[in-house]
Amino acid sequence: MTQTQNKPTRVDPIWTQILSEAKSAISTEPLLAGPMHACVLHHETLESALAFRIAQKLSSQEMPEQIIRDIASEAYTKAPELGLASRADISAIYDRDPACHRYLQALLYFKGFLAVQAHRVSHWLWNNKRYDLAYFFQMRISEQFTIDIHPACQIGKGLFLDHAHSLVFGETAIIGDNVSILHSVTLGGTGKEDEDRHPKISDGVLIGAGAKVLGNITVGHCSRIAAGSVVLTDIPPCTTVAGVPARIVGEAGCSEPSISMNQLVSTKASDTSSIP
Repeated sequence: MTQTQNKPTRVDPIWTQILSEAKSAISTEPLLAGPMHACVLHHETLESALAFRIAQKLSSQEMPEQIIRDIASEAYTKAPELGLASRADISAIYDRDPACHRYLQALLYFKGFLAVQAHRVSHWLWNNKRYDLAYFFQMRISEQFTIDIHPACQIGKGLFLDHAHSLVFGETAIIGDNVSILHSVTLGGTGKEDEDRHPKISDGVLIGAGAKVLGNITVGHCSRIAAGSVVLTDIPPCTTVAGVPARIVGEAGCSEPSISMNQLVSTKASDTSSIP
């Protein structure tokens, strides 16, 4: 007697939760049934939904929606790590943003999340030497989301872009895992130098609104950069810097500043010396 082997079901808690939230949204607001079905319920996986959303946002008269969707789908199929990173990003937003009450919000409404997922596809294109297509993605991401990320920029998992407006990340910038960045932040160079010329942001860093981090410098893990600061030299791990130019003003205040999102700078036992 032969036994029928059932194909194991993939366990995906985040996608399962998004499906449930979409159904609940329809029951609350029936007028959203069309978008909810098109963007969520018609898809079997988060990767499929992301490819659809990216294509919706980046398509234009120059590049139709179906072609962009096919490109994104290819990237998700050939590089499964992109889908894993997207789940980490959704979790980061849900955990750190008090305005986010459902996973569904990131997929449908948060331009920072969508911009990062589109960038991950453009970075995959760049790594596969499809440079012009990667540049096209960069252009459309900038036009649609006001976020300019060079396709070569390396971004880790669990990135949270709060408000996600007027962000610039340069070609050789590297952003580690579990980093939180507020609006109007620049990770840029200091002139016309070529090669490695942009900041390296280590794991767990929190960068406040309007901060400028310039040059081939390293921001140590679990550090904080206060809003409006201009950072021109390396920052030690687990410290807080503020000012123009930035100076050390104390410790980071907690073990995971990018998760706590605490941006208050304590004046107790502060160190106002220049960054070494």
